[in-house]
Amino acid sequence: MKIGINAHLLSGEAGYRRAGIHQYIAQVLRHLPQDGGEYVIFTRHSEGWLDEVGTVHRSRWPTENRLARIAWEQLAWPWLVTRHKIDLLHSMAFVTPRLSRRPAVVTVFDLSFMHFPEAFPKAQRWYLSSQTARSVRRARRVITISESGRQDVHRFFGVPLEQIDVVYPGVDAVYRPLPPEEIATFRQQQDLADRFVLHVGTLQPRKNIPTLIEAFAQATPPDVMLVLVGGKGWLFDEIFARVQALGLQDRVRFTGYVPDEDLPRWYNAASVLAFPSVYEGFGMPVVEAMACGTPVVAANSSSLPEAAGEAGLLFDPQNVAELADRLTAVLHNPDLAVTMREKGLLQARQFSWEKAGRETAVVYQKAMRGEK
Repeated sequence: MKIGINAHLLSGEAGYRRAGIHQYIAQVLRHLPQDGGEYVIFTRHSEGWLDEVGTVHRSRWPTENRLARIAWEQLAWPWLVTRHKIDLLHSMAFVTPRLSRRPAVVTVFDLSFMHFPEAFPKAQRWYLSSQTARSVRRARRVITISESGRQDVHRFFGVPLEQIDVVYPGVDAVYRPLPPEEIATFRQQQDLADRFVLHVGTLQPRKNIPTLIEAFAQATPPDVMLVLVGGKGWLFDEIFARVQALGLQDRVRFTGYVPDEDLPRWYNAASVLAFPSVYEGFGMPVVEAMACGTPVVAANSSSLPEAAGEAGLLFDPQNVAELADRLTAVLHNPDLAVTMREKGLLQARQFSWEKAGRETAVVYQKAMRGEK
């Protein structure tokens, strides 16, 4: 079985685009079982590790640009599929090529463009909604990264639940408790307060960061900082305005994009991770923080209860007072923080990239057998 995989959303450059979808695609590719088929990977990504996964065809198309990527997906890829005698296509992000009649698998990470259409430019919203609908209805199998996402695909597009497979993300081994002396050095290097609330995620509307800032202002004493790790996405001006309005300039730090290799230190150094997002396909920072032994306070929306399990404290993402109460509980109750740390470490162990790779290969087998 020759499987053609569209991995053009891999990003070779540091920045917020290397978060989320990039990490999922990269890790699943790294962990595909070698006996699962012959993998042919189409991408612009140039890192050498891809050659260990399968045959790599690196495109000259500038697919970092959205329009160029769409053109490649719809025009070049169908021709390449025929040329390389591909048996099964895997579109690793939302959309399959309209002109190909080969059996297909498509991964849908989230349906934020359906839940929050106002947050997307009109043309982008139209393309994602119309072409994702077409793709999931035509594909033999659909992969989502949470049960919440599975239910969304069924509800919005009418795809039968038995045709949708959940393949949860994993947690990389770099996310683990680090030696106290290493974290003490990191704190000093970064000039961090002894206690701080951490948020990890791109600055964009659905991350609900203004609510976190309001709750932080209500719940924390002056010696506690709020650290927002993540690059600027879109419609982020309200976040900076809220910090200014509440007079928190000296207590809120924006780090910008942080390289993957530095994230474990930020998690380890934090007193608590706060994740107030109103919608997530999965919420990887939740399990990454837990794997580092950091207590997690997360919204009770979409997929986040799946990620947090019984290890996190959940709250209504629209309720500032409830979030403030959760932060106060963790910051002022050391026994609670220790219990959450222990439960979080256990919860994080449930998510494995090796498992994600194996389960993806199983989906390929189902698709080739024509299971729907």
